[in-house]
Order: sequence, then C-alpha cells, then structure tokens
Amino acid sequence: MALNNTYDARLVQQETAVGAGAQILLLALLGPAIGMGPAGWVTGLVFAVATWAVLSRALHRSRPRSFGPANRVTLGRAVLVGGVTALVADSFESAPPVSLLVALTAVALILDGVDGKVARRTGTSTALGARFDMEVDAFLILVLSVYVSTMLGPWVLLIGGMRYVFVAAARVLPWLNAPLPPSTARKTVAALQGVFLLLAGSDLLPLPATAGVVLLALGLLVWSFGRDVLWLWRTSRVGAAADAGVTREARRKESVAAPVTEPVETMLETARAA
Repeated sequence: MALNNTYDARLVQQETAVGAGAQILLLALLGPAIGMGPAGWVTGLVFAVATWAVLSRALHRSRPRSFGPANRVTLGRAVLVGGVTALVADSFESAPPVSLLVALTAVALILDGVDGKVARRTGTSTALGARFDMEVDAFLILVLSVYVSTMLGPWVLLIGGMRYVFVAAARVLPWLNAPLPPSTARKTVAALQGVFLLLAGSDLLPLPATAGVVLLALGLLVWSFGRDVLWLWRTSRVGAAADAGVTREARRKESVAAPVTEPVETMLETARAA
C-alpha cells in the first residue's frame, strides 16, 4: 500500500514539473519573438520556480491521490499568468506588444470560469484546488494593477494589494479568518476586477475613461471587502457575547450550588469532631 501511495505522489509531483516546463517553454517562445529583456526573463523564470516549489509543497502536505483535471486547468492558467508577469516586468525596460499581453490575460480570465466547473462535474473539488485557483486569480490581479499603475498612478496598486493586506491583517486579527458565507456579489466583483484592468491596459479607451473604469473597479472592491469585514466583525461580536453569556451562566450555577454544598461539608466536619 505504501508503494502505491509513493507512486501516486510521484505522479502528482510530475504534474507540477510539467507545469514549470510549460512555463519555460512559453518564455522561450515569447522571448525571441518580442526581444524580451533580462527583467522579463528573470521574472518569468522566478515565477516558474516559485510556482513549482509552492505547489509541490502544498501537494506534499495534502497528499492527494491524483492531481485532478481541474487543477490541470488552473496550472495552465498559472502558466499564462507567468507569461503576463514576464511581459509586465519587461514593460519597465521596453514596450512589449499590448495585443500579446491582452491575449494571454484574456485566455487566463476565460479559463477562470472553467476549472471550477470541471471540478464540480468530475467530483474532484478540494480545498487545495480552491486555494490554488484563488492564489492564481489574486496574483494576476496584482500583476495587472502594476501594469495599469504605470499609466494612472500608484493608487491602482490598491486593487492588487487589497487581498494581501486582508491576509496580513488576518494574522493580527484572528476573527478575520472565520469562513464567509457564499456570495454571488463577491464572486462577481472579483471577476470584474480582471475584466476592468484588462480593458484599462488594452489602450482601447481614452485616459479619462480608463481612469473611470479603474475607479469603478476599486470602488466595487472596497465595497465587497468592506461588507465582508463588517460581517466578520459582527459575527465575532455575537460569538464573543454568546461565550460571555455561557461563562456568566456557569458562574451563576456555581454560586447557586455553593450555599447548598457548604453546610453539608460543615456538618460532616462537625460529626467527625464529635
């Protein structure tokens, strides 16, 4: 049995290696075609290695029997996001084709709606798969916000950084780690971030319209995060009040029971003395 588990684990780890290889192959195709500079090459390779290392560690901890078709779709999206990351890094040295960046981003966003459906239809939904999908989405939004910030200013980075600020705050405020109820509005706002940032980075709109689109994206994101944080805070207050009520009730019962037990103990001591 142990041999079978080891064999399965090796197969799963091979999937991550294939993903890293696909990332390097994509860079090898993009680099000569657009004349990618050192910044793009280094960033793309670092992304490939980091994705392989983090995903391999997560798979080692969760020890799934197979990688799963949905995770393969997400891994393909991660490869595309790595290509977008390399192009954005290269944009600080040169001007990569906007059409290429838009194409890679558009395919990655379209596939975002595929991996979840594949997981549900194949019955392979896992916590690791959901986290993998979420991290790929969050990093793509961060990279796109960096790209658009070069046109509109550093305030755009609030869009990409908000999720990471929330994660950091949750380490200090444990009540932020409580599970949130499912929300169609939250999913819609998250999906629109990528669409709006892609539209802003495509150079299809005049600058004022581009700024308006990004401001709308930021406003929706602030509303979504604000609503969730408020819900978590209220839930934590209700839970704290309930815990306090249980503690008070337990103390009350102890105080009621104390006068009854005390005379009995006194009588026993008196009887022993006699």
